Amino acid sequence: MSIGCIGKSKVPKIKNKKGIKMSIIKSEQLYEGKAKKVFATNDPELVIVDYKDDATAFNGEKKGTIHDKGIVNNKMSNHIMKLLEKDGIPTHFVEEISDRETVVKKVTIVPLEVIVRNIIAGSLSKRVGQPEGVKLNSAIIEYCYKDDELGDPMVNEYHIAALNWATKQEVATIAEYSLKVNEFLLKLLKEVGVDLVDFKLEFGRTSNGTIILADEISPDTCRFWDSTTGEKLDKDRFRRNLGGEEEAYQEMFKRLGI
Repeated sequence: MSIGCIGKSKVPKIKNKKGIKMSIIKSEQLYEGKAKKVFATNDPELVIVDYKDDATAFNGEKKGTIHDKGIVNNKMSNHIMKLLEKDGIPTHFVEEISDRETVVKKVTIVPLEVIVRNIIAGSLSKRVGQPEGVKLNSAIIEYCYKDDELGDPMVNEYHIAALNWATKQEVATIAEYSLKVNEFLLKLLKEVGVDLVDFKLEFGRTSNGTIILADEISPDTCRFWDSTTGEKLDKDRFRRNLGGEEEAYQEMFKRLGI
């Protein structure tokens, strides 16, 4: 893969709210997280996300690098979000502008990680005392409060409402979208021989308060298992010191035909 970078140069023109095309110019860095950087633009409603190769696990306790991870995650997230938009799920995606960079709608992130589970794995296996790989009778939705210092503790709808993180209607919308994303991904991945074990989503509010899907959908945020062999094709290879992280990410990239 070739790696693209636009620096501070102009990117393709994008229509603003009034339908007028304007050049989006990357400016100051607003935020840097474990896997991405976010930059302001000359449009207050848009930002540029820049995906990194940095890999972390266990709330940043384990750190490393996966070659070209940022490219895979950027392009895979964009590919899936474009498909989800067609399926009626609003997302932050606007336009991919390089291998690692994408223009997205600026949102205020709802401080929740939404975890959807189809197969028992990871922390759920420990909590319910059942081995990994057991298929659930129906999908489970879990919520965690986004706070690294607290270890992203699990919370429920009562916590969310009482602490004013989201309204009941917003939580209902988030749950509805999450299950729709799950249904869509299960079908998409089945066609390429991959089981969707579980995945994490994040949602944000646009300037007018609309809830939309944000963040990313990638091997960083999902558990992907080969349907035949059970081989892990996601960040668990890094978390569990299995090796072959780069090959796993590239394999998912190829299977989705990106």
